[in-house]
Amino acid sequence: MSSNLESFDSPQDRSSLANFRSLFLLDPAIAFLNHGSFGATPHTVFEKYQWWQRELERQPVEFLGRRFADLMRDARAALAAYVRADSADLVFVPNATTALNIVARSLRLEPGDEILTTDHEYGALERTWRFICRKTDAVYRTQPIPVPVTTRETFVETLWQGVTPRTRVIFLSHVTSPTALIFPIQEICRRARAAGILSLIDGAHALGQIPLDLEEIGADFYTSNAHKWLCAPQGSAFLYVRRAVQHLVEPLVVSWGYDAEKPSASRFIDEQEWNGTRDIAAYLAVPEAIRFCEENHWDAVRAQCHALAQTARRQITALTGLPPLSPDAPEWYGQMVTLPLPPCDTAQLKTRLYDAYRIEVPILTWRNQPHIRVSVQAYNTRDDVTRLVEALQSLL
Repeated sequence: MSSNLESFDSPQDRSSLANFRSLFLLDPAIAFLNHGSFGATPHTVFEKYQWWQRELERQPVEFLGRRFADLMRDARAALAAYVRADSADLVFVPNATTALNIVARSLRLEPGDEILTTDHEYGALERTWRFICRKTDAVYRTQPIPVPVTTRETFVETLWQGVTPRTRVIFLSHVTSPTALIFPIQEICRRARAAGILSLIDGAHALGQIPLDLEEIGADFYTSNAHKWLCAPQGSAFLYVRRAVQHLVEPLVVSWGYDAEKPSASRFIDEQEWNGTRDIAAYLAVPEAIRFCEENHWDAVRAQCHALAQTARRQITALTGLPPLSPDAPEWYGQMVTLPLPPCDTAQLKTRLYDAYRIEVPILTWRNQPHIRVSVQAYNTRDDVTRLVEALQSLL
């Protein structure tokens, strides 16, 4: 990794990264180290998004009434190729939370059925499962995953200790929101399938940050946001459902696709794709986001961003003296890293970082301890990290 760091800090790469910053719409006065929350969209992708909106407004009836199915099919095909899946097995949704609600509300859970998860999951989805469990008397069972994590094998065995004869679903993040850890989901999905347990993966932070091969992962249900690390416009995400379990999924909104008069080859697509009048421009701009990443050699960009996240991790750890949450390896974290902080007022610290230093970065509480989550995207430079570390040194 040292070679990555040296390359990243070369004058040529500094210039390259400065050019990347100019490709995005972000306020240049802000050190934006929070790409993980809502993402950020490059000029070219945003312009394509607005072009599609204008296409809709030029002739709404033609656009939604005659072109909709073909446009969505082409966009799905581009995304499916990028994530190595069949385009008949995924649909666009506004965000990963919507996708997970579609699945959670579809499952026929009975009293005492268990959903196994970890204590690293996204709060909105924990609320979703609490809602489902109150309606069904199912049980949302949390298996703690100790930190620092050690090996992937230990992780799998620790999670599997929570499996019981009543386990019906394993709900797991691919890249966790609070701790930014990459979980070894492929082995979990394999073991779940063998045990007759459904696997539901929240990959909200995965698409664009780490390479995806959905066929290889083998999840029954997988969702991710395109508007985070893939840099697509806000409100673009997908839900993938393995063909063998598509019959389990019901539409969250019942509309013309249900019992369609002219059904396509996929009931899943019919029921999920058309749910009333809406602006689909964000979905149609996803192929442009994929092109942007491919044209800008995103594998190399990701490696450079990981190197900068590694620098942030090393410097903040040296400042706080607190151990990080994982080994220093790309198998455990990518462009986003969460680090513990000493006791502090998290709300005040976040406000001071923004108001006094113009740094956008989340300060959160996990397991009753303050943490900072640093996201690094192509537009970030070492100067952003230096600015953050110096601000933390002053404020802490």
